[in-house]
Amino acid sequence: MTNRRNFLRLSGAAALGSLIAPDLLSGATLKKKAFAAPGIQTFTLNAFMGKDPKATFKKLAEIGFKNIETADYRDEKYYGMRPKELKALLNDLGLNWIGNHSMGAPLSAMVSLPENPTEEQKKQYEMMMQYSKMMKAPNLTDNLQKIVDDAAEGGLKYLICASTAISTLDKIKVAADMFSRAGEACKKAGIQFAYHNHATEWDQVGGTTPYDYILSNTDEDLVKMELDLGWVATAKKDPVELFKGHPGRFPLFHVKDFVLATKTIVPIGKGSIDFSPAFENAKLAGMKYYFYEQDTAKSMDDVELSFKNLQKYIR
Repeated sequence: MTNRRNFLRLSGAAALGSLIAPDLLSGATLKKKAFAAPGIQTFTLNAFMGKDPKATFKKLAEIGFKNIETADYRDEKYYGMRPKELKALLNDLGLNWIGNHSMGAPLSAMVSLPENPTEEQKKQYEMMMQYSKMMKAPNLTDNLQKIVDDAAEGGLKYLICASTAISTLDKIKVAADMFSRAGEACKKAGIQFAYHNHATEWDQVGGTTPYDYILSNTDEDLVKMELDLGWVATAKKDPVELFKGHPGRFPLFHVKDFVLATKTIVPIGKGSIDFSPAFENAKLAGMKYYFYEQDTAKSMDDVELSFKNLQKYIR
């Protein structure tokens, strides 16, 4: 799976980004709370990043994005650049490199379909196959310490597992154990580990769901969650109920819009999802950063529109 995201542009957005703190400010009421500056997951931009990542980052800065979450790490480089090189480039553009996505397991352990797969499972399988062709990426199971070391060299705040094998109870248990090891390794490096969901985390597997098992069998301080609000909606789950059950465990949001009737990913504002409840309960969630993501944007027009439409949730 090639994976990740984008947000906010409008008159005054650049000024807003320069005035608000990089973390969620505390103390104000929710209605007046200032959120982190808008972020984007670069999986959104696969069509552009491979051609000219430097020019693409420059364009994101011009649109008004401030925070970057990447989704490319191979040959010990991010988009062809060593960690310090990419960090310097982003800083020069006024961008903050917040986190990176890595796969949790070898693709050989992940690309399989269950018997009688749902349409959603077929879609995710196709995404995974596309990703496997595009990237020969290291994974947290086989390459944990190197991934952590390079993330630390880049000054990242978060290392996120983009996806892992969870189709059986045994695989879920293996994933939870791996997350615990990753959380410990990240803590030693001064990084926070987190897990990014899709919709299959709420499938019933062996009397539980992958999401419930992971939440219940990992340390809440070592293993945080990056909640993809779009996939949560397709799974027909209420993000606020998740926050109530596990307050403070969701420091990262992915803002991904869907036409829910067809489960089609679209620019923010073109779909069916109202992100207001999640943002209104950001303090309960523990949210610090949010990233627009669209798998994958067809053009920069999608990105600019999403940036513009995201503003109603963060003002």
